[in-house]
Amino acid sequence: MKNLVIVESPSKSKTIMKYLGPDFDVVSSKGHIRDLATTGKGSLGVDIAGGFKPTYVVSEDKSDVVKALKAKVKTATTVYLATDPDREGEAISWHLADELGLDLDKTQRVVFNEITKTAILEAFNHPRHVDMDMVRSQEARRILDRILGFKLSKLLQAKIKSRSAGRVQSVALKLIVERENEINKFVPVEKWAILAKFIKDGIEFDAELSKFNGKSFKVSTKEETDQVMSKLTPEFTVTSIEEKDGKAERRYPYITSTLQQDAANKLFFSAKKTMNVAQKLYDGSAQKDGQEGLITYMRTDSTRLSDQFIQETLTHIENTYGKAYLGSYKVKNEDNSQDAHEAIRPTHIALTPESVKDSLSDDAYKLYALIYSRALASLMSAPKIKNMTVLLSQSGYDFSAKGSKVDFDGFYKVLGKYEQRQDKMLPKLSLDEKLNSLTTEGKQSFTNPPSRYTEAKLIEVMEENGIGRPSTYATIVDTIVERAYVTLDKTETSKVKYFFPTEQGLLTDTKLGEHFSDLINVEYTAKMEEQLDQIAEGKLNQLEALSSFYSTFDELMKHANENMEKIQPIKTGRECPQCGHELVIRKGRFGDFTACSDYPTCKYIEKSENDKKDPELTGDDCPTCGKPLVKRIGKFGPFVSCSDYPTCKYILKDSGPKAAPVPTGEKCPVCGGDLVTRKGRFGPFVSCGNYPKCKYIKPREKKEAVVKAKDESGS
Repeated sequence: MKNLVIVESPSKSKTIMKYLGPDFDVVSSKGHIRDLATTGKGSLGVDIAGGFKPTYVVSEDKSDVVKALKAKVKTATTVYLATDPDREGEAISWHLADELGLDLDKTQRVVFNEITKTAILEAFNHPRHVDMDMVRSQEARRILDRILGFKLSKLLQAKIKSRSAGRVQSVALKLIVERENEINKFVPVEKWAILAKFIKDGIEFDAELSKFNGKSFKVSTKEETDQVMSKLTPEFTVTSIEEKDGKAERRYPYITSTLQQDAANKLFFSAKKTMNVAQKLYDGSAQKDGQEGLITYMRTDSTRLSDQFIQETLTHIENTYGKAYLGSYKVKNEDNSQDAHEAIRPTHIALTPESVKDSLSDDAYKLYALIYSRALASLMSAPKIKNMTVLLSQSGYDFSAKGSKVDFDGFYKVLGKYEQRQDKMLPKLSLDEKLNSLTTEGKQSFTNPPSRYTEAKLIEVMEENGIGRPSTYATIVDTIVERAYVTLDKTETSKVKYFFPTEQGLLTDTKLGEHFSDLINVEYTAKMEEQLDQIAEGKLNQLEALSSFYSTFDELMKHANENMEKIQPIKTGRECPQCGHELVIRKGRFGDFTACSDYPTCKYIEKSENDKKDPELTGDDCPTCGKPLVKRIGKFGPFVSCSDYPTCKYILKDSGPKAAPVPTGEKCPVCGGDLVTRKGRFGPFVSCGNYPKCKYIKPREKKEAVVKAKDESGS
């Protein structure tokens, strides 16, 4: 008889068991074990008329997991639910308790923010019960997203052939479309500036015309510029020298959104990649020898740090850099912050990036170094900066030259590699000193349109507006790209990728705006997130929130079903060769195709240009019938088969998506097996050779893998 501990991730099990000792058996649920059913009215799995009662079913791929857990529960003295410390984790604990027949009053819930021996033992010394307010909040979110996702997606699929809509996904799309509309409407405005270039003591610097007769002054046309230029001579006089202490903005430790933003801007990681790597750093699987976790929980919106970490870090700073570098601790207050747990920080400040570098992959090392440096900098003193402004004047015209230098580097000491700051030096100048300009010129420019959103900027705007939560940012971005509503592409002048709405994305946003503007907007989505927070805090009834939402949504759905225009297939002017009806161009899952307008009575589909071409001979013969082998293009890509198909159905084994896997020479980070390259529906990918026992798939570096959602909720 042992104490049974159930965690989410298999990679945590061994480490936690090591800390707890032989009286504990630690097993994994491998995430959620249940989800809403797809049965009942509208396949929602939710009885709306019965008070939004959900029906849950065990996921197909978790039946064996649940069976094994039930067997272990029967022989356990005490069951501890140790899922992740957020709403999803709380919900998983409740689902486990409910499915395994556990008494909630006797089942222990333990929560820890980091996988270290101290944190684990402390959590098990202070267990609690499942927080049903948090569970109800997660359940309300899931029900909302299922109702809106299923019903709205079905409507859009029928009317405009869009694949899905979602409570948060559609608002993210709206932000991107609105920015694109701003760019399209933007009219550049001409600007002019007059610049004088000087040199003294080998230091070159520029000064810009800023005042005339002591008042702010700007030129806006070439004529005005030429008029001023005609009055200027090369000789200037220094009329003012001003020095001020500058301020460097305080650096707070990372929360989920700021980590995703900085990882994108500084490491060029996607949000999804950042969270995948951070997960491994948290649960310890990023290290080759499977040690304890290196960072605290990575889904958080609080900048709070533990007292113990603060004291350890301040001691480290003093011993490593000196007393002058000691800073103070301050929490950044955010209106939307749930403050459920700490900021993202290293579990031990003594675990420097260099000390663990050899045990980490290149990506894991880069992200850990970023997290470590930011947490360390948050407790270091601020840099001391001197800003200088000099006025050089003649005939009433004042030209302003600005310079700055860092007298003391402070937290730049550890952030230097991420925040490239160069001193902009001015030479030593004195009042009434005469200087001759090297050149004086008018410079034309134009105002720029607002920039399109990068992934990092979109997440920042979502956070500022209260859209989504730390656990959903990466999923939201993935969904709108996967649904082909937007593309994420580089421009000709930038290495950074920006969001561009597609034609289907623009159409989807337009139709949602026409019929669902009361729900699909920034303000309503933020209000709904606040209500979910209130449910989690026990301040709002779950049924009240769901009823309020549905009364509005149902009316809008009825109106849209009747009034949203259905986009008709495009007529080709050609007849169907089978029945004589007109051929039309339809939108399909894999793109546009030409088919009979009398579908489903006539199911004729015109072959694509590739299908019309004669198959290319390979020069080899079919081993089954001796006929020539040919190259063909199928639904999932090119393959080699017999030219006598369908009489002979031979397909060359290694030519299609089911080709034999090719070893890469790398080891699987989960089970230690050999990694192999396979051919998949979306191209080659690297995965574990021990599939299906181990389902590890290596993230693609340049192009993110396409992820199929279980349903069309898009949240």
